[in-house]
Amino acid sequence: MALKKYVATRLATMFGVLMVTLLLTISLVGSNMDAILKQGIVFQVRAEITENSSIAESFSTVEEFEVFIQNQIEQRIKVLGLNEPWYSPQRIGLTMYKILLLDFGHATFLTSDSGSSDVNEIILEKLPRTILLFTTATIIISIIGIFLGALSGSKVGSWIDRITSSFAIISSSFPVWWIGMLMIFLFAFVYQIFPARATPSIPPSEPGYIIALLYHMTLPLITIVLIGFGSWAYLVRNFMIGIMQEDFIIAKKTMGVNQKKIIYTHALKNAAPPIITILALSLSGSLGGAIITEAVFDWPGMGRLYFEAITVMDLPVIIGSTYILTVFFLVSIFIADLLYGYFDPRVRTGN
Repeated sequence: MALKKYVATRLATMFGVLMVTLLLTISLVGSNMDAILKQGIVFQVRAEITENSSIAESFSTVEEFEVFIQNQIEQRIKVLGLNEPWYSPQRIGLTMYKILLLDFGHATFLTSDSGSSDVNEIILEKLPRTILLFTTATIIISIIGIFLGALSGSKVGSWIDRITSSFAIISSSFPVWWIGMLMIFLFAFVYQIFPARATPSIPPSEPGYIIALLYHMTLPLITIVLIGFGSWAYLVRNFMIGIMQEDFIIAKKTMGVNQKKIIYTHALKNAAPPIITILALSLSGSLGGAIITEAVFDWPGMGRLYFEAITVMDLPVIIGSTYILTVFFLVSIFIADLLYGYFDPRVRTGN
């Protein structure tokens, strides 16, 4: 019963956060979105009428023709409900309802590789690439960091502990884009092992596109892992230092339990809740990509999509991307909460 109440409370909280995020996003871009939508209707109506030459020929004067166009624009605006101010409850409610149903409309300027302006198609095209690169990198970083950090935390002051701590400080001191530029210079221009651009030169419809994409992502993947695993190892090390000093760990050492079993079974399990939380945040954050990193490597993912959308102020793309990433973030936090409650029953029982 306690578990059901805990899950229901977390779901209600997550939904409330999602609604607040949507409302804030709409409020921040509402007036600009209104202007862009109305401008788009003007272009659309004029293009439709211009393509039909018989309509223009039916008017004797230019003034009558312009009045007709203006009436068509006003009717279209009224049909779409844009005659009401963007901050009216009806407009905000309708907009939030459409976004909840993943109806983001059409992009103002950006298009997918296939030429579609549908925001859903644009996001679905970019998101798998970001998942492929950044989520893969996050998983590799966490695996290396957890095992290396657990080993360092169990041998405080040893040579591996000193190397891990020093590498974590050094790697965290340099921005990933700077290391990325160095990696591109060394391995793309000096030794010419990997391509400088992470975007394959062949179109996605080609049979060899997947292999080309994996080859092009190798250099950014190595760079991200090289920068990230030191910090992960240092965090896990600090968690493990406290755990290794607990009485039950000392008792198991006294009983003669194998050192590796103590570290990777008993100690690491007790350090799992904070590690899981950090992993969930890292995974959800990785879905948004990294604007600067993707720009440096020219990786066609969500980070670069954000950069392009912000550059041209393509608000439908910005809103759609923000909503999708917020949902992923909340789902990952919810899963982390469930796992946290599994490893620490006091969380779900409220004790």
